[in-house]
Amino acid sequence: MTENPPYKQLRRPTTDRIIAGVASGLGRYFNVDPVLVRVIFAVAVVLSAGLAAVAYPVMWFLMPEEPADAPAWPVHPPTGPSA
Repeated sequence: MTENPPYKQLRRPTTDRIIAGVASGLGRYFNVDPVLVRVIFAVAVVLSAGLAAVAYPVMWFLMPEEPADAPAWPVHPPTGPSA
């Protein structure tokens, strides 16, 4: 019988952060490079005349910080027959 991996959690990491870890947390959640999330956010701020900049402090406030003992990147157990 195989175990299902734990569900994804949107959290701000304690490592790999520049300001508050919002972009890094989103990158980990969507399994993309956090730099790509930062670039997309910067473009959104420019295209929305700064309105998208309001989203960053809101996400900072709403996203919980991950525990200190959490792994750097989510580790999923191998899927397949156990030997």
